[in-house]
Amino acid sequence: MMPRETLSAFDRYLAGKALRFEGVVVGGSALNLLGVVSRSTKDCDILYPMLPEAIQAAARSFAAELRLAGEVLADDWLNNGPASLAKQLPDGWLDRVQPLFRGMALELGSLGREDLLRSKLFALCDRGLDLADCLAPTAGELATLLPWVEQQDLNPDWPAHVRATLADLGERLGHAL
Repeated sequence: MMPRETLSAFDRYLAGKALRFEGVVVGGSALNLLGVVSRSTKDCDILYPMLPEAIQAAARSFAAELRLAGEVLADDWLNNGPASLAKQLPDGWLDRVQPLFRGMALELGSLGREDLLRSKLFALCDRGLDLADCLAPTAGELATLLPWVEQQDLNPDWPAHVRATLADLGERLGHAL
């Protein structure tokens, strides 16, 4: 299933259980829902708030029901894996959240462009796997976000690695950093 279809089905599931959840989604699911990427994702990363136990239990039950119907969805498909990022983002990030999905019982927002770009550039530098997810930043965005990304790791080699990675990204996009 694609994320929107999965989330729509989960929304109906939550409504049927008289449960409600509002949160901020990041990662591949956010990019998919924004139309930035079209690939399927295996999970839905909730940045904020922490998932209440009732929602976690509902997500596990929902996944189990889908598996009985032949769909593949892990029990932890809805998770708070990236929750620590909320502490790293600049003040006011929650005020910049943009609506992303609104159902009967499920409402999800996404980080604003600059904060989402910030998270994807950090992921690119950290894992080296998120090049296609970097939202095609402008030269100005790369220059603006470079200092923040440089501060996200205490390894003394990290700032040079960040500069090289973002310079490479800038070159691929046709602009120098």
